[in-house]
Amino acid sequence: MAGGSIGPAGVAKERAEQYQGRVTLSVIIACVIAAVGGSLFGYDIGISGGVTSMDGFLQKFFRGVYEKKQRAHENNYCKFNDQGLSAFTSSLYLAGLVASLVASPVTRVYGRRTSIICGGSSFLVGAILNATSVNLAMLLMGRIMLGVGIGFGNQAVPLYLSEMAPTHLRGALNMMFQLATTSGVFTANMVNYGTQKLKPWGWRLSLGLAAGPAVLMTVGGIALSETPNSLIERGMRDKGRKVLEKIRGTKNVDAEFEDMVDASELANSIKHPFRNILVKRNRPQLVMAILLPAFQILTGINSILFYAPVLFESMGFGRNASLFSSAVTGAVLCSSTFIAIATVDRVGRRFLLISGGIQMITCQVIVSIILGVKFGDNQKLSKGFSVLVVVVICLFVVAFGWSWGGLGWTIPSEIFPLETRSAGQSITVAVNLFFTFVIAQVFLSLLCAFKFGIFLFFASWILVMTVFVYFFLPETKGVPIEEMIFLWRKHWFWKKIVPGNPNEDTQNEEGKGVGPNSVSS
Repeated sequence: MAGGSIGPAGVAKERAEQYQGRVTLSVIIACVIAAVGGSLFGYDIGISGGVTSMDGFLQKFFRGVYEKKQRAHENNYCKFNDQGLSAFTSSLYLAGLVASLVASPVTRVYGRRTSIICGGSSFLVGAILNATSVNLAMLLMGRIMLGVGIGFGNQAVPLYLSEMAPTHLRGALNMMFQLATTSGVFTANMVNYGTQKLKPWGWRLSLGLAAGPAVLMTVGGIALSETPNSLIERGMRDKGRKVLEKIRGTKNVDAEFEDMVDASELANSIKHPFRNILVKRNRPQLVMAILLPAFQILTGINSILFYAPVLFESMGFGRNASLFSSAVTGAVLCSSTFIAIATVDRVGRRFLLISGGIQMITCQVIVSIILGVKFGDNQKLSKGFSVLVVVVICLFVVAFGWSWGGLGWTIPSEIFPLETRSAGQSITVAVNLFFTFVIAQVFLSLLCAFKFGIFLFFASWILVMTVFVYFFLPETKGVPIEEMIFLWRKHWFWKKIVPGNPNEDTQNEEGKGVGPNSVSS
């Protein structure tokens, strides 16, 4: 074939300069519809904290927390510390973790669209259950269904965006997922700000409105075109080429099509992607699939987004002020995503991650110092320091929005060869949801135990991840996803692990019984 021999971890020839095409309306519409899946994730992140601070919700499901909250003299950092309340938030992410692993074979065998539709449908059921809950069991069942929806959506949507986007704009279009996520967070914060006045049933409206983006995702998924990569992988080459010509706006797609065919032939020879992803030649991608989503959560951003109203109220803000402050942070997060969209394919991934990390560390340290010096048990921050805390947290959120917020999803979705892409994305989603679950479950306890030191705890992790990016993450800007293997072979560290000769790599792996043709055994 014109494409040459097939390498063990992607295509064998670098021919990106031969790719042709432009950004078509079909690509833009498909990416916008697909990215709505991110709004589901964002809406739930934003809605949870506001609902768990509403008196009507606490009185019905968590009476003990409500009574503790009403006490006049209570440790500011510990008034919301309750494992049952944490379980309400975290149960969704544990369910999402399991669902993301199930979603991998579905995404590979039945296509990206099918997983997107499954995710939207599950989320719709969960929203209805939550809005109509009459007891804790029903409430948690709704959360579990929401988790299933997020597991499928987060697994399929970033893959869909990466595969539909032209190489030179892949980062910006993939950021549509993050933009939808941050828009969901902001929308949820504004909904909470309005519904907290509707006592005692406002929380039902907050939870029920999640059905809106769920319907959009489900109906939109039905209307989407499947990605050419998925169609070719599933044996529909003619249809895959037609879709590729449509989304690139030209019939001259031979080079890109040949790369996809090469990758699909290798992908179909591998029957167990999860086993194959463990072999040495895939080590760099596996490391990134584990560490990048873990680091994304260890920035502490989800703690702020989940529990922003609780956090601000713990700092002495009034209930309305805390919800308003969390709405402001949501708006800032959404706005900052546009910075990433505008710059990610110009300045590159590494610059954004490193600069964002430095700013986030600075903000976490400043907040910790303010709270350590000016805030303690049975105290409230002065108006001036309260405003300063909100401003600094907003600066933290801005830095996260242009760096780890979107790139924590974008980079893992673009670095895997086709044969392990769905498995790799499942690992990324599972790790992200696992750490999200852990942080959601323990944050209120950590806040009670560490007090202002909680911000230093997250700052130390941001320092670690910034150093990691500097030394170990190569720049993926402008590299076709089917040719990403060449990037690892040129990196100062990863070239020691990833062989430089694809044919040599094939022979070595086959000698060990883990080559493309032996993995299925």
